Amino acid sequence: MKPEAAQTPGDFVIGIRDSGVGGLTVARCIRKLLPNASLLYFADTAHVPYGDRTPQEVRHFALSISEFLLSEGAQMLVFACNTSSAYALDLAREKFDAPIVGMIEPGARAALQIAPSGPIGVLATLATVESEVYPATLEKLRRGTACLQVACPEFVPLVENEQTESVAARRACRRYLQPLREAGVKTVILGCTHYPLLLPLLQNEAPEVCFVDPAEAVACAVAQIVGERAMNTASNAASSDVFFVSGLSEGVRDWIEKLLGQPTPDVRRGPVFDLPF
Repeated sequence: MKPEAAQTPGDFVIGIRDSGVGGLTVARCIRKLLPNASLLYFADTAHVPYGDRTPQEVRHFALSISEFLLSEGAQMLVFACNTSSAYALDLAREKFDAPIVGMIEPGARAALQIAPSGPIGVLATLATVESEVYPATLEKLRRGTACLQVACPEFVPLVENEQTESVAARRACRRYLQPLREAGVKTVILGCTHYPLLLPLLQNEAPEVCFVDPAEAVACAVAQIVGERAMNTASNAASSDVFFVSGLSEGVRDWIEKLLGQPTPDVRRGPVFDLPF
């Protein structure tokens, strides 16, 4: 059962970070549950995609952006990126005092609720697949769970370039789904926050598959934390969202309008956290 939209104080600030626009799918779900909270969103478009980055690079970007969002007033953080959640979430929780919500465990739990038995498929970036975080998490939550992963390197560039309805996107969906369908997998986790933006094509290609978007489960976890921290604060302030980009911004603006319904979003140039090594 989905929780009702919470009436949260407008001055509660949630920091959300991703390599690009994919995290906006998570922001959309958070906005539905917490209409009065303010969002600080960081799209690291100078370094997208993270899927072919080394773990060391991913950790550097994740920790640097997290520190920036906290300095800008974020009271909690959402790692709206599976690759960052795989490689940097535990480290960030050790380093920062603010609560931090990642993508992996909420997505795994949601999939297991849908499929109490049988294998679970995962579509993810190459880096997330190589981390083996989804098989490990699923095994922890339900021993003996088979997990079939497929790396999808073409998906993020297609989404970032607003090609989600293109012939190339359709072909990529068919190719990446083929091994899962051949294995008879019926439940598939969208293991990258960009991938829900390809969901219509994925569903059309594999109508027998139940695709799990972890964003809703993540939003529920965020709402619980915000409710616990803000329940004693009285405020009727409206939300005030700010979107930071480290590189190109036009695609980000377009997706903000499409997903969050903000035709004139407050998009600002954020810092570029280049690699020190």
